[in-house]
Amino acid sequence: MTHKDEVYIEAAADNFGALCLSLHKEHCSPVMGMFARELKDDYRIYCAFISVKLKKWFFATLDIPKDNPQFPSIAKEIYSANLFEREIREMFGINPIGNPDNRRLRLHEEVWPKGSFPLRKDFVPPKEKPEGREYPFAKVEGEGVFEVPVGPVHAGIIGPGHFRFSVAGEPIVNLELRLGFSHRGVEKLLENKIPSAAVRLTECVAGDSAVAHSWAFCHAVEKIGGIKVPERAAIIRAILLELERMYNHVADIGGMAIDVGFSHPAALASIIKESIHSLNQRLTGSRFLKGINVIGGVARDIGNLDGLDSIMADFKDLKGILLSSVSFLDRVEPTGILRRETAENLGVTGLAGRASGIAIDLRQGFMETYNKLDYKLSTYSSGDCLARLKIRIDEFEGSAKLIRRLLENLPQGEILASDINFKEGYSLGYVEGWRGPVLYWVNLDGEGKIDRCKIIDPSFRSWQGLSYAVLGEIIPDFPLCNKSFDLSYPGGDL
Repeated sequence: MTHKDEVYIEAAADNFGALCLSLHKEHCSPVMGMFARELKDDYRIYCAFISVKLKKWFFATLDIPKDNPQFPSIAKEIYSANLFEREIREMFGINPIGNPDNRRLRLHEEVWPKGSFPLRKDFVPPKEKPEGREYPFAKVEGEGVFEVPVGPVHAGIIGPGHFRFSVAGEPIVNLELRLGFSHRGVEKLLENKIPSAAVRLTECVAGDSAVAHSWAFCHAVEKIGGIKVPERAAIIRAILLELERMYNHVADIGGMAIDVGFSHPAALASIIKESIHSLNQRLTGSRFLKGINVIGGVARDIGNLDGLDSIMADFKDLKGILLSSVSFLDRVEPTGILRRETAENLGVTGLAGRASGIAIDLRQGFMETYNKLDYKLSTYSSGDCLARLKIRIDEFEGSAKLIRRLLENLPQGEILASDINFKEGYSLGYVEGWRGPVLYWVNLDGEGKIDRCKIIDPSFRSWQGLSYAVLGEIIPDFPLCNKSFDLSYPGGDL
């Protein structure tokens, strides 16, 4: 099966690393995704790269015999592969030979016994007792260095995550993250499901990105089946995606304000967010835009967007308050710098990447609905909290403009494809969510059921970016840095 935007290149074990390095350099791409799939007698590794210039995805593939489950690590040459290799090791038991870090990501030693590989087809829930040993955090030693553990339980409704700060006096010299406390086994739950029954589950991968995740999944399945989505449905999807971007961006802008004690604009941001949620409810029946995307289109039509002008007037006031406050700007600039080279090495893309000068946005050239809209990409080079704030401001305003253009181009017609069938094959579905690229690689078997679904949320790699951005800052500035990224706990913990 071939798709015009996907290229698959088979490699042997002795040239897999060279092929990946060549794709990495030729297309100036980090490892956008790396995952395994179980075949009858082998495992197959896929390593994905993006070509912004060619508007294509390149996959290097490698078959690995089950009686010798190992492959040469590429993490020393391309560090953005590191987390993916660790994930493959713990989920499939396939060992990346030469990887510098073989610690677990999500299957904690306190819960999962050794030898449990849940994404293998023959997996059964373990009855053995877990290992019970402690996670080997990196130690920073020296005179005056001490550790400050935070979490995994936090105030409010955010997800669980453990942050271990090493500080020398006041500055942070190291931050170790440990996630995986909310591991749900989503990819395993998707196996053997009919795609139409799986859409609602994809909405719950990251609840604040319901549109992005469900659209990316639908996109993959629609490509496999050659399903033509009606133009009206495609434009409705884009409108809802931009509304999802807007309510999340303004919530984070308010969160950054409250983290420095600036309560007035934080309250205004809350009002704007509530206005968008109310608009979502009127349009779709869901404040979080759930239950709309379906295979082949959308489940219901939308009416007019009354209230958008009022929202933008309030946002203009919010922007003016924040950018005219010297004390606020002093807190966000130059706090929490993620340098471009570091972001590139880690594979950080999306909002955080654009704030560090990485000009990748799938709405430019990859997502067909946006091709006629002349979308303007917003990037900054400073990589600090202020840059991430400005990206949010620019994209909030840009989303409102996009919505108006999309409404102008909204034709009459059907909202659901007339011919929907689930064929055998595989494909990559992708959407530029508000945090960054949301990727779904889906393989359907001969019965049209899901054999393998690999989900990649932008938070998976961006958490590492946060751990570098806080270096040299003080712990009281961590909430601000954290909110400036606002990463998903469940999105990075499937």
